Amino acid sequence: MTAKVRALVLTGFGLNCDLETAYALELAGAAADRVHINTLIDGGVRLEDYQIMAFGGGFSWGDDHGAGVLQAVRMRTNLGASLLSFVANQGLIIGICNGFQTLVNLGLLPGFDGDYQTRSIALTYNDCGNFRDDWVHLSIDPDSPCVFTRGMETIDLPIRHGEGKFYAEAAIIESLMQNRQVVLRYADAAGKPAEGRFPLNPNGSLGDIAGVCDPTGRIFGLMPHPEAFNHWTNHPDWTRKAETRRREGRPPFADTLTPGIRLFENAVRHIADR
Repeated sequence: MTAKVRALVLTGFGLNCDLETAYALELAGAAADRVHINTLIDGGVRLEDYQIMAFGGGFSWGDDHGAGVLQAVRMRTNLGASLLSFVANQGLIIGICNGFQTLVNLGLLPGFDGDYQTRSIALTYNDCGNFRDDWVHLSIDPDSPCVFTRGMETIDLPIRHGEGKFYAEAAIIESLMQNRQVVLRYADAAGKPAEGRFPLNPNGSLGDIAGVCDPTGRIFGLMPHPEAFNHWTNHPDWTRKAETRRREGRPPFADTLTPGIRLFENAVRHIADR
């Protein structure tokens, strides 16, 4: 029997989406372990024993000094070399919400020219001035190298953040666009760009950017929460969608994975097929 793909889900110090993230990875076919950041730092668990690493959502260190800042400093100081080695050995990394903020602060994204240490993009306070807890429509670039979104064109996911506005200098955003590193963009129900319109774009992100990857497609950061769409009944319109399927003579949702889980399944398959 082929060994299962192993995924490490970070937990500890204000992170609160580790159970959902581990559950989503298990549904996608991985063997997921929730590992406290201190256990990783003291060597009780080795990062090199895993193929996927998930930086989950929450409020690491209470978001003191900015969302994801203290977690990034702690990890860079204690695990910087291990993280770079994990990337060099073609491990997959996903950062969700607070995890995305951490990846940005670490410099693992955008990863231009193999540089995984320079910070050049930011996630800052929502333009609306408050915390947003809602569902959003997202368009996916089918030509992006992102491993996690292969074969997907649109997706609905929940958001819950106060610092989700994607910001960078114009030249950085242009490079991201040209390299097809902009994986997700806030959109309307038809998949057309939100063009900054609130609440379609819930935070004022430049270019409607909701998620980016590095040039290899193996490091992916996004503000929405795919792990929170792990069952069809999570979706606010699930009853309408289920009835529509019934009237069209299509099978019920029960035997199919949600788009949120498909995103993780793409990563598991990528490792398994490698």
